[in-house]
Amino acid sequence: MPNNLWSVDDSKKLSVLDGLVYRCNLLGTDRSIVNVYGGNNSVKLVEKDHLGRDVEVIWVKGSGGDLATITEQGFSGLKLADIRPLFEREQMSDEEMIEYLSHCVFALDRPRQSIETLLHAFLPFKHVDHTHPDAIISMACTPNGKELCEELWGEEVVWVDYIRPGFTLSKWITEGVLSNSKAKLVVMGRHGLVTWGETSQECYQNTIRTIQEAEDFIQARKKDKAVFGSIDIPVLSEAEREDVLAEVLPVLRGALSAEMSKIIKTDTSDDVLAFVNGTQAKELSQIGAACPDHLVNTRRVPLFVDWQPQEGAEVLKEKLKTGVETYKSDHQQYFDAYSNPTDQIRDPYPRIILIPGLGMITAGKNATQADVSRQLYRRAIKVIEGSQVLNGFVSLTPEEAFAIEYWPLELYKLSLQPGPAEFDGKVTLITGAADGIGRATALRLANEGAHVVILDLNLEGAQKVADEIIQANGFERAMALKCDVGDEDAVAEAFRKTVLFYGGIDIVVNNAGIFRSYPIEETALKDWDLVQKIMGTGYFLISREAFRIWREQNLGGNLVYVGSKNSIRAGKNVIAYSAAKAAELHMARCLAEEGGGAGIRVNTVLPDAVLRGSGIFTDEVRKGRAAAYGIDPDELEEYYLQRCILKIPVFPEHVAESIAFLASSRSSRTTGGVITVDGGVNTAYVR
Repeated sequence: MPNNLWSVDDSKKLSVLDGLVYRCNLLGTDRSIVNVYGGNNSVKLVEKDHLGRDVEVIWVKGSGGDLATITEQGFSGLKLADIRPLFEREQMSDEEMIEYLSHCVFALDRPRQSIETLLHAFLPFKHVDHTHPDAIISMACTPNGKELCEELWGEEVVWVDYIRPGFTLSKWITEGVLSNSKAKLVVMGRHGLVTWGETSQECYQNTIRTIQEAEDFIQARKKDKAVFGSIDIPVLSEAEREDVLAEVLPVLRGALSAEMSKIIKTDTSDDVLAFVNGTQAKELSQIGAACPDHLVNTRRVPLFVDWQPQEGAEVLKEKLKTGVETYKSDHQQYFDAYSNPTDQIRDPYPRIILIPGLGMITAGKNATQADVSRQLYRRAIKVIEGSQVLNGFVSLTPEEAFAIEYWPLELYKLSLQPGPAEFDGKVTLITGAADGIGRATALRLANEGAHVVILDLNLEGAQKVADEIIQANGFERAMALKCDVGDEDAVAEAFRKTVLFYGGIDIVVNNAGIFRSYPIEETALKDWDLVQKIMGTGYFLISREAFRIWREQNLGGNLVYVGSKNSIRAGKNVIAYSAAKAAELHMARCLAEEGGGAGIRVNTVLPDAVLRGSGIFTDEVRKGRAAAYGIDPDELEEYYLQRCILKIPVFPEHVAESIAFLASSRSSRTTGGVITVDGGVNTAYVR
């Protein structure tokens, strides 16, 4: 049920244009009314141009904006006097229309004009809403949608058969409205709703009222219908579902990421399970997309995996691999059947995977895209449900779907996005990342597209780093987990949570560390054991878990060890630390030998004297190192500077840069390698 959120007190303080923004934001808060990035609303105003002349301007949502968060800057301003003559034309191609509209601009530095700009410009109303409500699309996606709409709204509704958005659709809608003096709304077959009003409040209320009428119409016919068929799937507990997902997601992610790394999201909500567990789910899911707005992010159909929980995870792994390959082959045939010679096939893998008993899995080049696909298929399920209640669900034909999916205007919109970054779609896990080298590495990789898991005993510090990454880079680009790397169960749980959150993992940076500086006679066994636990056992446990997942993913892997100058140069009064660091270096070399056949690369960086921002370089450690060198603690930094050839300090960012190189495609031919980041300590040269 759509809530009427309009506040007279809030809205009366707003200008007309700000009122449009307010209306859009209210509608956008309810995804059953407006899809994420969907909808298209407008207002017509008289403005002053640069010479002070009155000009009638239409402000309409620009291409790619989201009504829930749009601001005034998200609207394109166009001169209506230049647009209205187009209504007299018989036809106009998309390319001609976009080119023409580029000459009608009133407001500079605004988003590109929407393909549905003419719909708003042609209609003779001050305020216009174009939305994609679940209930309306449910009616529009039935075999007798027109008759159902006329039964509900009588002469007040204008029905327009499906045609791809553009000039012709805009003209059909306007002609239908102008020829019907009683018209109050337009329903576009298999597409959406258009409503209007003389004020922003009236337009908003007309939209809400119309949607409510459609919802009531469907609900009155629903009664106790099992719209998705009977349910005969064993009910799994949440823990049981997670156990299966933790096993199969790396396999699925590997299959989906053969050409482009993907982030995986899951949805095991009751609504989704009610759909996938129904006996008609397979048939219904393969009919097609609910509307063009969904299709762009969900593909024409999802991959439905015919699996029963009693078959077990190993059977599901094989069905997922086979299913992905079949889907890819089917998409190639679909492309061959409807493409033009100039078309180029896009990523042919499914974005939606439906599994009885488990729910829905979505895939995207980042967490945002995977979540948008998830949101939109949830909307599709509601549309299918409503259509089934009424008279059955119908969709776009494959040819119509292809015309949207490979629409030059959609592809052009994609071409305007930034090019791929080095770590797009890559999942990176970094230990000891609440500060120092780990934090710097997390920020560095996230800035080039990585999704980063911050592991640290200091959960508060780890969360601050994750929040910083999300603030700078976007939705779910980081996750913080508390983890004792020397605890076998804790490490396994950290990787399990990573898989459940992102689907798998690509890069692991073994960085957690601790420093103890005592002569051997004063080195307590507990200190020795603690250092070995974190930097010996910890590095082993993290590496072992990473290898296990990488072999399941079958995409290779990238493991970087943060060693030390002490890995190869003897140190005085640091036997525990130096022994552990030496072990790390040799461990990495051994793992390079083990992982090579599976495309797993293992390399090491050897920093030295990274004092700034370090969590392990405590006052006690400073005193211990100064004592070993026979100097005062406040002379320590200068001592380190003079010891290296370059006479310059080493900061966490410098080490992070070398880690980024080893984790990137730029070092694709390097494994078992070592990079020193110590300013040039000649006694620590790699021999």
